[in-house]
Amino acid sequence: MKTLLLTAILLVTTTTSIHTFEFQTIDGKTMSFSSFKGKKILIVNTASKCGYTPQYAELQQLQEKFADKLIIIGCPCNQFMEQEPGGSEEIATFCQKNYGVTFPISEKLDVKGNQQHPLYRWLCNKAENGALDATVGWNFNKFLINEQGQLIAYYPSGVKPMGPEITEAIAK
Repeated sequence: MKTLLLTAILLVTTTTSIHTFEFQTIDGKTMSFSSFKGKKILIVNTASKCGYTPQYAELQQLQEKFADKLIIIGCPCNQFMEQEPGGSEEIATFCQKNYGVTFPISEKLDVKGNQQHPLYRWLCNKAENGALDATVGWNFNKFLINEQGQLIAYYPSGVKPMGPEITEAIAK
């Protein structure tokens, strides 16, 4: 008589909510994502000297249109052809003066590579976020987080903030 032995392997992923993360704002304050519980969050890596920089205007429109259910976080990054060379004060002034940006802007951070910020490591790795793997290949990549702090979508640079892909996902 043959004995059949079945072995079950349980894979447990340790997905955390984005609400466990904090970030430094461009003006040096610590901000916790937990303060945004109950709202969707759109995280965008930004740059002031990029062909996509005019998306700041649409990001601000999006923030105003969905103010009751959305927070946008801009994350300046200088990793793509050095298109965000300025310091914190220069970046903040540029965003406010040229686009009237009122949503939070983080300190300048790395979105890829050896010095990748922990937030972007979470955003880009399915093993950490439980949803998808993504590679930030340029400025103005967008990550949408639901009200419970879970990653639900990734949009590359060419997807416009006021386009239907994003506005319909936020309106749900």
